[in-house]
Amino acid sequence: MNSAAPASGIIMDRPPERFARGWHCLGLADPFKDGKPHTIEIFGSKLVIFQQQDGSLAILDGYCPHMGADLGTGQIVNGAVACPFHGWEWGANGDCVHIPYSSRIPRKAKTRSWPVMEQNQQLFVYNDPEGNPPPPEVAIPRIDDVMNGECLPWEWQTLHIPTNCRELVDNAADATHFYYVHGWSVNRFVNIFDRHMATQNAWFEARKDVNFGEVETSDTDFSFASSATYYGPAYMIVNQTADYLGKPVELYLINAHYPVTPNSFMLHAAVTTKRVEGVSEEESIALGRSFGKAAIDAFFQDIDLWKAKRRINNPILSEHDGPIYQLRRWYEQFYVDVADVTPDMVERQEIDMDLSVPLEMWKKDQARIVADQSA
Repeated sequence: MNSAAPASGIIMDRPPERFARGWHCLGLADPFKDGKPHTIEIFGSKLVIFQQQDGSLAILDGYCPHMGADLGTGQIVNGAVACPFHGWEWGANGDCVHIPYSSRIPRKAKTRSWPVMEQNQQLFVYNDPEGNPPPPEVAIPRIDDVMNGECLPWEWQTLHIPTNCRELVDNAADATHFYYVHGWSVNRFVNIFDRHMATQNAWFEARKDVNFGEVETSDTDFSFASSATYYGPAYMIVNQTADYLGKPVELYLINAHYPVTPNSFMLHAAVTTKRVEGVSEEESIALGRSFGKAAIDAFFQDIDLWKAKRRINNPILSEHDGPIYQLRRWYEQFYVDVADVTPDMVERQEIDMDLSVPLEMWKKDQARIVADQSA
């Protein structure tokens, strides 16, 4: 007997069983360069990360193909990772390079080596269910301000989220949630989908009735511009600029994730600010940390919602919601074989939302709340 469809028509669909094709950020690179192998749970399995003799990092499948031991509990020997069970050593290319009790290495003694990239002081691994190498055009871009030493050190946080990672990606096209979740009116909101990139350009203004902690907004008109781009399915660079009390503030926020299972992911949220010209180093650091903390706090406001919500395949949208369906069609390219990517997944689209009605309603809402607070 067929089960009845829900009266609402909403489809609570299952997440895909395969994992997205593309570069995935594993965090800052330096913590992996401590002379020890590191195991991470990712893509439904385990990988092992270790440093080679030339200082670069390598990534292999996490289980020894000899007898299945966890290579992350072994040690690094001459730039190879040695299994804790029988001492077999595995090089960066996946070949067994030494068996301490045998003069002959079996021809089949190989394991999977994963493509690795270091960029912006961070470590990336490339996943492709078809086994193809990463195309050069999808490489993670360099943030010059970070690499040239013009920014403060990264403030980095990592959190395990028990839901499918599409819930996070939806935010890139969700204009109206900024008002209700983060306390910002959205004056303009533009999405651009182009090949493997999805950009959100937005201009925000702080609500007068919301407390932003260290960032004072109640007695001044505080606004900022934000440009956020996904480079592939799992790594977003956000650049935000603001003029606060006459001082220019610019920050970079990293919104990155990698899937642990189809129903969970590791979230990386990091922020750095450019040193502020015309002020002391101490004041520059204080301003940067203040705005950096506000940015991270806002980012984490979504987490409780993600944990409690369901994955809905066909959301009912109003005329003033963002281009969620277009974003999801763009996102789908990373979950199909390359031969099955269709033009509508990768062709350039630019969508500039009409926010005149929401803005008028938000102004009335803020006036009502401020009046109630003053009563």
